[in-house]
Amino acid sequence: MEFKDLNPEILEKAASMLKAIAHPVRISIISYLEDGNMRTVTEIHTHLEVEQAIASHHLVILKDKGVLSSKREGRNIWYFLKHKNLGILLKCIEECCS
Repeated sequence: MEFKDLNPEILEKAASMLKAIAHPVRISIISYLEDGNMRTVTEIHTHLEVEQAIASHHLVILKDKGVLSSKREGRNIWYFLKHKNLGILLKCIEECCS
């Protein structure tokens, strides 16, 4: 199936997800989560060396656009990629930019 065969609703959702991904911090978050492990906002902001508020802001956007999912365990919220193929997408973009 090609994009031209997809219905407008799916194309709009794809565009929305790509817009959400299109930020250096968000790309870094996805890259960090592509190993399949769940991580807390503390682990993410520490790894990326950004303030927790910044990491939280970008996590909300990625979750809202269907890029990430989360799971609450006690006080912690664990974030993970909703679609494992997003790592492949990032690798393709990296190759195009190299």
